[in-house]
Amino acid sequence: MGTCYHFNMDIPDPDVIFHDGYYYLVTTTMHFFPGGEILRSSDLKKWEHYSYVFDKLESTPDQRLEGNGYIYGKGMWAPTLRYHEGVFYIAFSSNDMNKTYLFRSESLAGPWKRNEIKGFYHDHSLLFDGGKAYVVYGNTDIHLTELNEDLTGPQEGGLDRVIVDDSGNPMLGLEGSHIYKIDGRYYLFMIHSLRDRWRRVEAMYVADSLDGEFKGGDIFDNDLGIRDSGIAQGGIVKGSRGDHIIMFQDSGAIGRLPVVVPFEWRDGRPVFDEENVVEECVLEGLCGSDDLADGHKDFWQFNHEPDMSLVKFDGGFSITTDKVCRNIFHAKNTLTQKILGPVSQATVTIDGSALQDGDLAGLSAFQGDYAFAGITKENGEYLAIMMSNTSKGGIWDLSEEEGVTEEKIKLNKDTLTVRVVCNFNNDTATCFIETDEGFVRIGTPHKLCFRLDHFTGARFALSCFSTAQCGGTALFRKFEIG
Repeated sequence: MGTCYHFNMDIPDPDVIFHDGYYYLVTTTMHFFPGGEILRSSDLKKWEHYSYVFDKLESTPDQRLEGNGYIYGKGMWAPTLRYHEGVFYIAFSSNDMNKTYLFRSESLAGPWKRNEIKGFYHDHSLLFDGGKAYVVYGNTDIHLTELNEDLTGPQEGGLDRVIVDDSGNPMLGLEGSHIYKIDGRYYLFMIHSLRDRWRRVEAMYVADSLDGEFKGGDIFDNDLGIRDSGIAQGGIVKGSRGDHIIMFQDSGAIGRLPVVVPFEWRDGRPVFDEENVVEECVLEGLCGSDDLADGHKDFWQFNHEPDMSLVKFDGGFSITTDKVCRNIFHAKNTLTQKILGPVSQATVTIDGSALQDGDLAGLSAFQGDYAFAGITKENGEYLAIMMSNTSKGGIWDLSEEEGVTEEKIKLNKDTLTVRVVCNFNNDTATCFIETDEGFVRIGTPHKLCFRLDHFTGARFALSCFSTAQCGGTALFRKFEIG
């Protein structure tokens, strides 16, 4: 019986290596900054935050949430992590820029040197072999392209071919490439879906040479009893704990959760145990409480690249607005952190004394279909408010609706403590405000939903935005996870 490890947190598209006694995992961070988060573990069960790869990318107006622009559902996708001749390499595509970036460093803690690889390589994987470098990428048609010596683009006249084809798949064709050279053969791991319904399935193709035929098929169609959506898309790693493949599972509003699965090599093929026990990973430094008094802990990420001229950490986290927003999605300097499932609550105190009429400041379970509890100011009076959004457009379409105000309660003060409870057993968020009688619910439990408009799991988020005139300020103190 094998022991599998399950992450109860949104950590999509993992790629993992083993180096000097530790496993290192890099994950997609999309529109969040700093980006390119790296986790570390000595045993595959206990993981900790280790570092970020970049603070910013191009500082475009969209990446900075200027005007009505944004990069939700875009940004940094599907990184590849490799170690070669004393150097670590992390490469990924950026969907808003239509570019591919390569970062390299002699230490996973950084600093990182950046260059671009000419071209756009979807869900790609790096391979170093025989003094040459290659990138494998694509969806349905999987390409292998040789790179030039300085890794800035394709090698002129170099190897460039389609190596696997999944044409005709009506759901999801092969993608999410992870390629390795093992004992002189080339192993390519990918995800696709069953053709009759959406379900993640891991596939593997093998060739004796890079210009030879890649042959293979599905190797893992299992949900390990966790959730009936399959587990796939990830790479293999050999370390102190043996051979493992680290994939992930679509898990509703919490996002995409990695699963570590052991295997053995038999006749050049991974063999998985028929019976497994699943244990929860211990995740440290990936979320938590923070008084925000003179800075923030490493698990916080801004929703887009922040404008630090509008932010202070002085007795708490303050945000000043510099534009009028239609809704929370355009709120600059929103500070977020991932949520640990299956049930988690966050509480924060908001000082709204410097808000202006039409301003809203609060805590949310933040994704396309959000739930928000906070304080607002109208006609000089302070009110507690609960707002929510249920998207009406296609799964890729970001809502431009103002949000539904479910309840307002008049306050006799300018400070309010709010709480949001997320239950991913039923994908709901419930909001509360503190009164003299304790915490009371405001609004109704709201259904959360993983959509491709954000393409991320729900996060706890601190936001302040103006709907009438800019220049107001909110101060957040004593953020606590319960």
